Amino acid sequence: MAFTEPPGWYVISLRPQGEHASLRRAAAAHGARLIALSPWKLRLRTDDAACAALRIALDAHRVLFTSPAAVRAAAALLEFRPRPGQAWIAVGSGTARALRRAGVDCVQSPARMDSEGLLELPALQELAGLDVGLVTAPEGRDLLAASLRERGARLLRADVYAREPIALSAPALRKLRALQAPALLALSSEGALRHVLAQMPTDLLARLRAAPAVAASERLQRIAREAGFAEVELAEGPRPHQLLAAMARRFR
Repeated sequence: MAFTEPPGWYVISLRPQGEHASLRRAAAAHGARLIALSPWKLRLRTDDAACAALRIALDAHRVLFTSPAAVRAAAALLEFRPRPGQAWIAVGSGTARALRRAGVDCVQSPARMDSEGLLELPALQELAGLDVGLVTAPEGRDLLAASLRERGARLLRADVYAREPIALSAPALRKLRALQAPALLALSSEGALRHVLAQMPTDLLARLRAAPAVAASERLQRIAREAGFAEVELAEGPRPHQLLAAMARRFR
């Protein structure tokens, strides 16, 4: 059966498989539909090595979580028990909410929800001689990790979940080929963008780059332009309603 789009516009989401719901709801609130183009899926780690690394990271002077997925994965392994003198830090408001749901009452998070904003927090300024537990995934937040080491921190990394590459959805690619309505790319991950571009069929690659994109940070805006996207608008942050607000402005 041929795909026929309804009136309106579309959001192309590069979020992990099964993680599109919040962006889909935000799109619907603006009268848009969503095309899920996941480059990977998330797998929680349950091995002894991950558990041991997490136990050490949770005992650090600063405990830093890089995503809601990191919180969920860590909470599935160990109970959170913050102790006096620790600072528990989240990369953004979504991660902070996940920590509070997991029982951590006092959480610090930046207004600017990216690595650069995180590094501006007072708790991450003077780190010489301090342990920083980084709860994350492999190949995640490398800029952040390097910056923390430069500030003198002893980094205690716990990779509690993994991103497993998957083939791009064939139905999603068919929708893109048949699409006549406007479509915009929601961009909140450099890795996701690079994985999608590497897999994109030749006949769709130019079409994807021609679509306007909305980036969650100035760094991602620059990366998208370097990757060949001519029109990249900057959102106020990475949350779905922030990305969609920037996208909706595109049509005004």
